[in-house]
Amino acid sequence: MKQVEVSILGQVYMLGCPEGGEALLATAVASVDKEMTSIRDSGKVKARERIAVLAALNVAYQLAERGAAPPPPVPAARTVSADGNVDLDALLRRVDAALGDDGHLL
Repeated sequence: MKQVEVSILGQVYMLGCPEGGEALLATAVASVDKEMTSIRDSGKVKARERIAVLAALNVAYQLAERGAAPPPPVPAARTVSADGNVDLDALLRRVDAALGDDGHLL
């Protein structure tokens, strides 16, 4: 586990991060920092703990909204070539797109 230094709302934290997870952690930190900064800058909440709780709720709500959203439509792809052969690569891409976050078949 790698140690990564991050800053959220002007405070520095040392976080454990699995190898190769730095980009994902940076995205998460940026999202939390953005939410907390927005809440603080609104001027309605001053306590850090309340800002953190409200930011966590906002981020969790946004994630729940994404999970509840219908998957994007699968673009139509030509799966049969002009000579009548099935294009397996195109067919697998369509299946992978339909599976979305559930993973790929191959």
